[in-house]
Amino acid sequence: MSGKARDRLSRLALIAGVLGAAVLAGAGATMPDGRPTPSRQPVPRWLSLKSDEVRAREGPGLDYRILWEYQVSGLPVQVIAETAEWRKICDPEGAVAWVHRSVVSSRRSVFNASNVEIPIHAGRSTTSPVRARLSPRSLVSMDACEDGWCEVRVRRMHGWVRQNAVFGAQQHALCNASRPAGTGRD
Repeated sequence: MSGKARDRLSRLALIAGVLGAAVLAGAGATMPDGRPTPSRQPVPRWLSLKSDEVRAREGPGLDYRILWEYQVSGLPVQVIAETAEWRKICDPEGAVAWVHRSVVSSRRSVFNASNVEIPIHAGRSTTSPVRARLSPRSLVSMDACEDGWCEVRVRRMHGWVRQNAVFGAQQHALCNASRPAGTGRD
């Protein structure tokens, strides 16, 4: 093989590698149907409501009917689809609705959707001391999850809860993105 052919082959390999990396980098920022997300953020992903007055709509626009109003600031919601201005969300009850992007925040929180207290441990182990308990239907700020545990904060207290015990930490979509707004779990 000549030097020119080798150089051309090296350039083609480099271009293919760059294009492949670009495709892989954007792979997480797609909607369930494969289209790229307008925000360039992955879907599904977790956000929280910014205020205690957030209108849930039937579709992505002000001309769509208001279905209900969320009245819990900090409530974690899972984005399951989006437009440039609107987010289709799944809430702790499994309901689907559209909210404007201005009413959600990237601050993370988790919610105890169960009817029992969840222990907040000192470490990532069920044998570590219990520092506090998360009451049923309560919210707490979350920092990050690792090894099946999520680090949470309540005022000055830090601790760990089991990732599968709270709403707001799952890595898979909880609601079907093709389901119409206003419906419960399928």
